[in-house]
Amino acid sequence: MKKIVIMCLLALCAVPAMANTPVSVIEEAAKLLDQSITGHKEELAKDSASLYKVIDSILLPRFDRTYAAQLVLGKNWRDASPEQRTRFIDAFYKSLLHRYADGVLEYDSSRVEILPFDGDLSQPRNKVQTMVRLDDGTKVPVDYWLVNRSGNWLMFDVRIEGISYVQNFRAELNSEIQSTSLEKVIERLEADANKAGQ
Repeated sequence: MKKIVIMCLLALCAVPAMANTPVSVIEEAAKLLDQSITGHKEELAKDSASLYKVIDSILLPRFDRTYAAQLVLGKNWRDASPEQRTRFIDAFYKSLLHRYADGVLEYDSSRVEILPFDGDLSQPRNKVQTMVRLDDGTKVPVDYWLVNRSGNWLMFDVRIEGISYVQNFRAELNSEIQSTSLEKVIERLEADANKAGQ
């Protein structure tokens, strides 16, 4: 699951600014990600800081961090102060980046099949359906969810076999918030990010 998620996140986000439809985002992504890691997998596997930097340079400009963080926090977003929201957005993004970093080295664009687009481009949110072929030949349905921000499509969720990474994070963090507090969760994410970045 971990490897599939990072395939989805990075394949969607590694797109040039000219990509202006959900499908063109996906099509360009596969090629650009291959270019970023081909010939560098061994060195990146030994250098976490460089790996994070590569992922960040691809992911950050193409990912709606605020919207994804808002969806993850759910009702807790309303109760959060502006300062807590800003800190959570940053800590959540870094947590996502570090959690799935190793999986990027397993990315193989030849395993991703983009299905015909049947969405409505006039809508603010759309999904692109793909199939990812695993090592054993099994095909796993993966839906990329994108939001239109002034003509620029940005990723905010990935659903693997119908399971949303946003919903998974929300369930995980909501339970932790209920047992401690939002502030404690933010502090824990910040500490984890600092530790992973060392």
